[in-house]
Amino acid sequence: MKIPVDKWRNFLGAIGAGLIVVFFCLILLWHDPLVFWNDDYEISVLPVFADMARSWSEGYWPLLSPYSWVCGNLAGEFQYGTFSVFVNAAVILIWKFPLTFPQQAAALSITHLFVLAIGAFLLARDRRLSVPLSIFVALVASLNGWIICWGATDWFGALGAFTWLPWAWWAAERALDRQRTKWRFLWPAPFVYLLVTGGFPYTVLMLLLLITWLSIKSLVQTRRVASILPMLLGVGLGFGLSAPAWLAILDLVQGSARELQPAATHWQWIVPLAALPAFILPNWTVNWSNFSSHYLPHTGTELACGLVAPATLIAGFIWRGRMLVPRLKWELLLLALVLVLAMLPTAGLFRWSFRWLPFVHLVLAICATEALQMWRETWRAEWSLRWPGSATTAIALVVLTTIAMSVLHTGGAYAFPLTWIFLGLATLWCLLEFILRDSAFREWTPAVITFLALLATYLCIPTNCGVPKYNLSQELLKPSPLDPSRLYLSIYPWAELTYRGENKPEPLGQIVRLGSTSMWAGLRFINGYSPIRPAGAAREFQTTVHGEIDPAVGEYLLNDQAGPDGELAQLGVDGIVVAREMDFAPQPASEWEQVVSTDEGRVFHRHGAPFARVRSVTSIDSRPDEQFVSATISRVNDSRNRVEADIDVPAGDQPALLSFSRPYFRGYQARLGNHKLPVSSYRGLFPLVEVPADALGQLTLTYRPVWLFLGSSAAAASGLVLLLGFIAAIFSAQARRLTRRDFAS
Repeated sequence: MKIPVDKWRNFLGAIGAGLIVVFFCLILLWHDPLVFWNDDYEISVLPVFADMARSWSEGYWPLLSPYSWVCGNLAGEFQYGTFSVFVNAAVILIWKFPLTFPQQAAALSITHLFVLAIGAFLLARDRRLSVPLSIFVALVASLNGWIICWGATDWFGALGAFTWLPWAWWAAERALDRQRTKWRFLWPAPFVYLLVTGGFPYTVLMLLLLITWLSIKSLVQTRRVASILPMLLGVGLGFGLSAPAWLAILDLVQGSARELQPAATHWQWIVPLAALPAFILPNWTVNWSNFSSHYLPHTGTELACGLVAPATLIAGFIWRGRMLVPRLKWELLLLALVLVLAMLPTAGLFRWSFRWLPFVHLVLAICATEALQMWRETWRAEWSLRWPGSATTAIALVVLTTIAMSVLHTGGAYAFPLTWIFLGLATLWCLLEFILRDSAFREWTPAVITFLALLATYLCIPTNCGVPKYNLSQELLKPSPLDPSRLYLSIYPWAELTYRGENKPEPLGQIVRLGSTSMWAGLRFINGYSPIRPAGAAREFQTTVHGEIDPAVGEYLLNDQAGPDGELAQLGVDGIVVAREMDFAPQPASEWEQVVSTDEGRVFHRHGAPFARVRSVTSIDSRPDEQFVSATISRVNDSRNRVEADIDVPAGDQPALLSFSRPYFRGYQARLGNHKLPVSSYRGLFPLVEVPADALGQLTLTYRPVWLFLGSSAAAASGLVLLLGFIAAIFSAQARRLTRRDFAS
């Protein structure tokens, strides 16, 4: 079958757009090999992905991790894309290569930026935009300031999910196209699934807003409810496919610290009205509310979009406003709405409204490109429009913004040389518009100027926006000097202040294992990085997002609960790590021995062998009026999502009580042979199973929550509908081709 020329053009253009983005990222890596290696990527994302790769190599779906109690439920944490086929495939493939930590981070981010650029290109092409203008949209969507400074270099979940928003938009518009077949409802499903499982709740909100906007637009234009049904059916199938992911986070967030976040967080990282000139000059610096709710000067790199897009849209309003507004009224409405949302405080479980900015950039690029297309369509008819209005407007905007910076003192630390570079690029754009006004190459100038402007931005302004960088050593892949058979509690100070590179330039982390870095070496820690901080260990020990335990709680645990009958012993903690900045040690001293002391911290082990993972206890303070017999436990097999052990309970009237040294989550089920046993917990910390007297056999404790059953059932049903639909669509297409061939003959 001969492929139409237009499809070849789309395919080659999409791959070309992706490769341009890859080339851009390689330049950034050449400038700074650690550009994609910041903050959360270091102590959260990459160690968890290493553990996910290990889990798959062991033959387990990475629902749980045995190497952190606070971040033990990887599925419920959502941000790690546990249910995303694409994220898991990328992780498995990248971890096959002998890459360093920063190289793994770069490979993962660049892979997603490549796919994001392709999706944005296809979205633009389906709106009948030219190849050069579609590449311009791809550059803005994938290389804007928020995606580069936050998504690709810090909060990977944001990039993992937003990668699929242009694809979902593209597919949703195809589902609304009545000229396509009745099987068009299939288009949105896979991309909605990939977006939701990508791991960022804010992007799910963006998707819902987009679907609402498309629905209202279609209803107003067609006045037929049936017009939106194919799109809604496809979106519904996508949410069905992704049901395990969103049901998991809804379950884990119940009773979590995320539910109780202070109201002040909803006012942090709101885009100030005074920051909007950063769309023109990203070095524009005004006060933003940061993570501490303090208003401090902040360079508006997140608003960087390459100068061309905002200048073009403003020029369109100035020069062709009467044509632009009717043509783009729906897109302009969406742009205004998303920008306003980025400037308003959040509510509920969501925080930091500036996370809407990637959507702002995408819609801005679409609006600007439509304005450019309109300009190109009319300039031949009206000689006056041959004047490069967008480029001259860009020069005027740069000059006016520079004057405002000088008067208001908002230039910040990076005004020179970036201001002069942007003025030069605006001038170059104007000259190219004159020189190429009768050439087909004129359409490439927006993409070229955008590429150069964004590159200049990131070469002149640091991309990490002031978040910490930690000098983590590759030696973290090795467990030494810690013991993989022990369960550790690490007491260390506020990581963002104490261990950032400016304060600790030497390699670190081998002892304290910040955040979730214990996962690299397969070490069992109570600590872990978790934005949700589920009920249980996270709330009991008052851990912060970055895994630190409240110092007062830590001192109490080591002084009063580290004895042979204390709470730490009940949890199975037989190792303590105390950072050098802390001046206390576990008590009583007779219970512990110091085994390691370095400039980073001290390591203590309980005397004797490590605790067993499954133990029979005769009493427990959460059930003070009950006594239990001691059962014989043998042949323990403790895997990720399941524990197996042979149990022998003495005959008599009293049952045995088994404690499992692993974090408790709702959804554990226990069986002894064919008999189901109730599972409870010790204050929400670890599972307890009561075994009846005279019981003998193999006991299994399995993590099988209700949400997993319901989500898997919904995903299977949606997948079956999708598969049958694709098969029917293929047969239908073949039948139409045969009919046309017979008619032609």
